[in-house]
Formats: sequence, C-alpha cells, structure tokens
Amino acid sequence: MSNAVENLHAVRDTIAAAGKAAGRATGSVSLVAVSKTFDADAIRPVIEAGQRIFGENRVQEAQGKWPALKEAFPDIELRLIGPLQSNKAADAVALFDVIESVDREKIAAALAGEIKKQGRSPRLYVQVNTGLEPQKAGIDPRETVAFVSHCRDVHGLAIEGLMCIPPFDENAGPHFALLEKLAREADVAKCSMGMSGDYEKAIAFGATSVRVGSAIFGAR
Repeated sequence: MSNAVENLHAVRDTIAAAGKAAGRATGSVSLVAVSKTFDADAIRPVIEAGQRIFGENRVQEAQGKWPALKEAFPDIELRLIGPLQSNKAADAVALFDVIESVDREKIAAALAGEIKKQGRSPRLYVQVNTGLEPQKAGIDPRETVAFVSHCRDVHGLAIEGLMCIPPFDENAGPHFALLEKLAREADVAKCSMGMSGDYEKAIAFGATSVRVGSAIFGAR
C-alpha cells in the first residue's frame, strides 16, 4: 500500500471522528483530495483505494492528467478549487464537475455563457475572502449574499455553496463561523472549508466538504 493510500485511510478516520465529536450525521462531510502538482501515477492508487472526489487549482494542469483518469474512472468528481480566469471558463465548464471559485461578475457571466453554450452544468460555489486579503481571490463577505442572489437572478446560476481559505496566520475558527453564517443567509446548503491543517476544526463549524492535499499526498 502506498503512503498516500495509508494517509487517505487516516484522514477518513479523522473526518469520521471529528464528525462524531461535532454531532454530525455519518457521511455529512465529503473529502476532496487535493491532487494539484501530483501526476496521474501518484493519483491512481488513491482512486483505486476508493477516493472519488478530487480538487485541482489550475485548469491547464488538470487538462493534462484528468481526461484520461476520468475516462478510466467515470464516477470521478473533479473540482476546481483555485482562481478561475474568464478566458479559461470554457475549459473549466468542459472538464470540472464542480467550480468552487466563482468570485466576481465577470466570472459569473462567463460561466453562464459557457453553461448555455455547452449544455453542461457544473455545480458552483462562491469563494469568499473572509480575511479581506488583497492578494487572495474571493468576494468581500459583506457583498456575498447579494452576489449569490445576483448570480441566480441575473445569470441563472444555481449556486450550491460557499468556499473560503482563511488567512494562514490567523485562527481559522472565526472565518469558518462567518462562512457558515453567510451560507445560511444566502440560502445555500454547502460550505467548502478546511484544509490539511484545520479540517477537523472546519467540521466542528459545519463544513460539508474539506479540501485535504498534503495530509494525503505528502509535501509538494
């Protein structure tokens, strides 16, 4: 068994324990295995061990490895968890099953156009910049509820959830609590929050999916 497969089992056990401790229903938290920078040979054993949801940061990198893997394993769910450029919207809609980084009008409009053109509808999340970090993608928390409504009403987009990446040097708890609050106010069911260092805490705050990379695949 590869180290990644052993790590996968350990992460799954931790998710189950954290969910139980938080009083969450069994199976209410999905694991997104973040495979960015790892090639198909590193990913395949994790797929063969039963993992089916994967996250990638860049459209171009994902195009180089996932079409063949998705052909071999048709039940794979592939998520874009990194920033999306409007000129990559067509490629993103064609490849990804979930896009978690809708964060501005230009992206919403581009996705709406491609969804109509391609007849393919990836599930969508709005990324929220909970720490108001100028270098980080995501919409201002104060604008989130209105933006979700705008995506629905103007562009016809079915926003499924919210996503955040808290500042690395701050306690993630308040950021997770804020995202969960915004999700309720925006009437969306899903919260994508928590990574390798803090996913247990995210589960306690209501995460419905956690994005775990290095704790499964190792250091990049």
